[in-house]
Amino acid sequence: MSRQPLPPWVDIGLIPIVNVLLAFVVVGLIVLAVGVNPFTAVRIMVTGAVGYPEAIGYTLYYTTNFIFTGLAVALAFHAGLFNIGGEGQAYIGGLGVGLVLLAFDSSLPALPLMALAVLAAAVFGAAWAAVPAWLQAWRGSHIVITTIMFNFIAAAVMVYLMVNVLIAPGSMSPESREIAASGHLPFVHELLAMAGITMGQSPLNLSIVWAALCCVFVWVFLWHTPWGFELRTMGHNPSAAIYAGVDIRRMTVLAMCLSGALAGFVGVNEIMGVHHRLILNFTAGYGFAGIAVALMGRNHPVGIVLASLLFGMLQQGGAELSFEIPAITREMVVVIQGLIILFCGALANLTKPAFERLFAVLRTRSTRAQASAAEA
Repeated sequence: MSRQPLPPWVDIGLIPIVNVLLAFVVVGLIVLAVGVNPFTAVRIMVTGAVGYPEAIGYTLYYTTNFIFTGLAVALAFHAGLFNIGGEGQAYIGGLGVGLVLLAFDSSLPALPLMALAVLAAAVFGAAWAAVPAWLQAWRGSHIVITTIMFNFIAAAVMVYLMVNVLIAPGSMSPESREIAASGHLPFVHELLAMAGITMGQSPLNLSIVWAALCCVFVWVFLWHTPWGFELRTMGHNPSAAIYAGVDIRRMTVLAMCLSGALAGFVGVNEIMGVHHRLILNFTAGYGFAGIAVALMGRNHPVGIVLASLLFGMLQQGGAELSFEIPAITREMVVVIQGLIILFCGALANLTKPAFERLFAVLRTRSTRAQASAAEA
């Protein structure tokens, strides 16, 4: 029986949901093996993620970072480029945010200062991605190798700067001085309080609005502009793109720069929105998790938002779970995330053949029923 393409709602929507459910079945067996009721664990995790206003704020705060890095990976992937340097690009993007805020927080008003900091995040992140892009386009260096090595270089640069250059005077911890209030993004709970709405304190800030705007930008750019069409053509068939007159080198650099800029916006959420100072390791693995988010979201902004929300819930709910049940450690929460990545990434097509056979049978029955009705 020949297999035909699945409907988009099955391929993009239903199959990822089934894969997530399978991952949770395996997770449930692991949790049961350590002597914990899986249903109790799920209840605690869900309650810890969305059960009260403060938890929702933390979940959305984590979701914001996953959106930025997921979009970064997805945009490059549409160009046929596997950008796994989001961690380093986010790091350097945050450095750009911190440098602008530290330099101008005492001389610029709040709105121009924030706009300049967001621009710096994009420019620094894009610049860090531009070097691997140039090496790929003009020297043939593989983008996977160069981007992952640039993650280590970014970490080393940040350590040097924080320890020797940007450290606050008299501080024993490698962090900069606190940024003035004019460089702080408003917290959502503070804005809601001004409107008379009470919400528990959380790190959620207005960068979530910027993340939503970035989703719209990526959608418009990829599917409604000539550059996006060229970029996707290059990703599907480079030879056809070259034949059609697409400058592969230019599109490689453009895709990677936009990808790096999106990853750099993690610094907006972390430096300008939460920590209000430059610190080490503020990226916390978001760049690598963005790969899983993009895979699970099928490289589409809507899917990335949903996948980011799931990973945000796992991040916040997992912390609550490890606190309430000591037998489930933070490492086991990482295992849960890893299994979801496994089923939605490496095993993404595990259930697809079964769905293809099912829909082939349904199509055959429908065709026979229509033929019988026509004969009658």
